[in-house]
Amino acid sequence: MSRLRFVLGFVISAVFLWLALKDQDLSKVWDTLSHANYFWIIPGILTYFLAVLARTWRWHYMLRSIKPVSLRMLFPIVTIGYMGNNIYPARAGEVLRAYVLKKRAGVPMSASLATVVIERLFDGVVMLLFVLVSLPRLETLPDWLRQIVILGSVVFFGALLVFFAVAGNPHHARRMYRWLIGRLIPIEFQGRVHGLADRFMDGLTSLRRERDVLMIFLTSLVIWLLETVKYWFVMHAFPFEVSFYALMLMNGVVNLATTIPSSPGYVGTFDAPGIATLEAFGVTRTLATGYTLVLHAALWFPITALGAFFMAHESLSWASVKADLAQQQAQPVPAGEVLEVEL
Repeated sequence: MSRLRFVLGFVISAVFLWLALKDQDLSKVWDTLSHANYFWIIPGILTYFLAVLARTWRWHYMLRSIKPVSLRMLFPIVTIGYMGNNIYPARAGEVLRAYVLKKRAGVPMSASLATVVIERLFDGVVMLLFVLVSLPRLETLPDWLRQIVILGSVVFFGALLVFFAVAGNPHHARRMYRWLIGRLIPIEFQGRVHGLADRFMDGLTSLRRERDVLMIFLTSLVIWLLETVKYWFVMHAFPFEVSFYALMLMNGVVNLATTIPSSPGYVGTFDAPGIATLEAFGVTRTLATGYTLVLHAALWFPITALGAFFMAHESLSWASVKADLAQQQAQPVPAGEVLEVEL
């Protein structure tokens, strides 16, 4: 299955790259890149790391009902997670940061992964909000891109409603999944699966309080507005200008598209939607391509480099993490007991 997902991701990325680069004069794209004013990337990167700090605070806020963890400890772990998403397949960075958090602070992986899922759902809701802000322009996007936005809307809102229902009725949810586990899971694995499900439920605590939901939403809004400011700074490196609302739409569309399985680093699934969105606002295809490629690189490289540094500081590798997780999975669980930490 892992190999199949890996191959599928590269196939999808290849299709989106074809959409991004078809009918392009690559010599003109190179000329655009050669004449860009790369000074503007510096304030863009600084703004992006403000967004990373906001992401760190949001995770700190969500984890506090499980176990208080300092911002100083969480920031390197967040960068490691985003580095993992950029270079490993299947968004392995989410598992990676949950693993490092468990190693550093003893937070159960399944509980912290639940908070990561909530993060992603709120990120998706904010992306949809960005799209709605520029709704009149949505009709100018290509059909394939509008379909991605519509599908993303259904998936994110549907998933968020399900998680609100589960978090709001924890006793009913526990009875339901314990009934299913008792009938669908072999008895020797039931203790492990119970531990996973119970701790995942613990991670949904922040969805049970209105104040927490509001704080998570507002923080998510700040995060993505800051990231859009980075889009705005990088735009100044190129000879075109669109409104901030247009960049909000681009941000929303490309990040909804990157939820589609792809190769590590969202190759293609970021670029083709970004180019198509800018074209809808009258930017020439060559300029839109040069800008989107530079923006993608400016989003990818700094966080990946910093995350790799922190991961090396932890003396970790993805191979060692996978081996440790596999060893944990192989440990027998005595009847009637569950492991303290499950994945």
